[in-house]
Amino acid sequence: MVITLPTSVPSTDREQEGARWARWYERELGWATAGTAPVRLLTGLEFDVLQVPAAAGHAALRRLDRTGPVALSGARMGLLVAAGSAEELPGLLDWLEWRGVALSLTAIGAGGRITAPVPPGRTAGTPGAATWLRPPGPRHEGGTALPALTGLGNGDGGAPDLVRLVDAVATECHRARLTHTRTGSSATVPTTQPLAFR
Repeated sequence: MVITLPTSVPSTDREQEGARWARWYERELGWATAGTAPVRLLTGLEFDVLQVPAAAGHAALRRLDRTGPVALSGARMGLLVAAGSAEELPGLLDWLEWRGVALSLTAIGAGGRITAPVPPGRTAGTPGAATWLRPPGPRHEGGTALPALTGLGNGDGGAPDLVRLVDAVATECHRARLTHTRTGSSATVPTTQPLAFR
């Protein structure tokens, strides 16, 4: 996820804007940040991120009522999940019988970073900047429930179930790949891309 602030704005103004964004993320959500132009959110502490093609992500969101925060950045969508989920993803995909299937699905966990979307309620200085499709809730209002591997059929009204989320996203990634292969436009969705974890 990349946010590029306008080039017509002097770098000190971009850094001041970035510093305001960083303070908002740290104060309102308790999320660790790095840098100011652009602001980066550190993964693996409060959350991990599943990244998928935007088209597959939109299709999965239509199937899922509850997810957790979701950000859009160009052609990629990031779904925030509980910290540690990136490590669980390979085994979970294997258990869901997705082993050997090329999916354009990546997981960013401990030690990773994503470019911060524009904080909710603020406007981006640049068209195409990363934005929240489903914004995070303030931590002082109970925080944001993130999808977690807490047991199958998590029906207790708590966090959304990571198994259902991953299955829906993997299905839509595969469906998009097959559709693009059939229509001959596989350049937008790689058919030979191996499953990648960072």
